[in-house]
This record gives sequence, C-alpha cells and structure tokens, in this order.
Amino acid sequence: MKETSSSLASTWKKWQETKDQAAGNFLVEHYMPLVNYQVSRIYSHLPKNIEVQDVRSLAFMGLVDALEKFDTSRDLKFDTYASFRIRGAIIDGLRKEDWLPRSVRDKSKSIEQAFEVLEQRLQREASLEEVAEYLSMDETEVAEVVKDTFFANVLSIEDKTSDTEDEQRESLRNTIRDEEMETPDQSYEKQESIQAILAKMKILNQKEQLVLSLFYKEELTLTEIGEVMDLSTSRISQIHSKAITRLRNELT
Repeated sequence: MKETSSSLASTWKKWQETKDQAAGNFLVEHYMPLVNYQVSRIYSHLPKNIEVQDVRSLAFMGLVDALEKFDTSRDLKFDTYASFRIRGAIIDGLRKEDWLPRSVRDKSKSIEQAFEVLEQRLQREASLEEVAEYLSMDETEVAEVVKDTFFANVLSIEDKTSDTEDEQRESLRNTIRDEEMETPDQSYEKQESIQAILAKMKILNQKEQLVLSLFYKEELTLTEIGEVMDLSTSRISQIHSKAITRLRNELT
C-alpha cells in the first residue's frame, strides 16, 4: 500500500526522534529508487570490469548516510539531498579502489605512445581511427580504453601520497601547487571577515541563511539549491542577491 504524506512524515519523526529500527527500514525501502537511479546513471559510464553490485553497495551506504544526517526541520527536499549523498558515496568509493585491470593499463600505455608517434609523424593531433589502424585495434576498443583511463586518472588524483599510516594525510590533488594560495596573514584576515559575516547573518531570515549556507558552505549551484528547496533558479538568485545586499549594508 502506498504511504501517504502524513504517515511518511510520522515515520520520519519516529526515526529522527528515537532512531526506531522499523521506521529506518521503511525509509530505506521507500527511498531505494534513488539508489537505483544513481547506480544506473553512473554505472553506464564505468568500465565493464566493475560489478554493478559493488556500485549499488556504495550507493546504499550513501542513502544510509543521508538518512542519518538529514534534518527534517530544514526547508529541504530529502530526495535531492540524498541524491547528492548517494552520488558522492559512489564516487568516493570508486576513488579508493584500483579497479582498472592490468590489461587495460597496458593498452592505455600503447595507445598513449601511438598518439605521440603519430602526432610527430603527421604534425597534428591524431584521430582515434588513425591510432586504431596504427595499433591494429578496433576503433571502438581504443575509445573505450581512452575513456576508462581518463576516468581512472580523474579518480586517482584523490589517491594518498604515502602508504604509511602516519604520512597518509595528503591526496595528490592537495599536493598540486596552488598559485593563488593565501598567505597566513591573508588567511587570518579572511577568517576574521567570515566571523564578522557569521555574526551578522542573524539579521537574515531562515530562507536567506539556508541559501547562503548551501551556496558557500555546501558549494551547491543555484540550480541545485533550487532543486533542494523546490524553488526556481531565478528565485534562489533573488534570495541570494537580497541576502548579500543586506549583509553588505549591515557590515558597512
């Protein structure tokens, strides 16, 4: 039987107030379509050697995390909030695994070398068709290897720089030099400014505070905030602009 809005709200209340196991189980089952949607959306772009069940497990953990952290008192849509959490859990889980097979890595190296040879020979960027012909490979296979390798490189930028427990703190992404990195003085001044702004945020209404929090703290786009709050992007933009203007006037 389909759950009504009032009974669903009652289930949410029971879960958040007492962490009732039955309520939690029902919510998991009720929102499983969110897991299925994100799994099918992401899995279609993954290498064939990755098991769909592994991706589903990661997505399920994202849903559980969303249920644990969601606050029904805030003006948010759980479906959108959970979708972000589920997608993030899948990506984070994939980053921690070395899932690219040795055979694919070997082919990737051959393809990379072929690109270099052909570009020097042709004095221009080589096409996939030319690389495939040079390596006597199918063009579709070359495209798949290039795609898989690209995805692996995007994920591996999160890999740790050391295997030792004491040194396993930095990811490769964090060791890339930031030419615009703040100096300690600039960081201190920025923190002072942030504290001043936070103190003044009390003058804003709840909706304005929520928009600023999602935009600057959670780093959602205006469109994503609109989906979470069930408002149009233009309306979110108006709320954001109004809140910034009120804060600027107050700080001035």
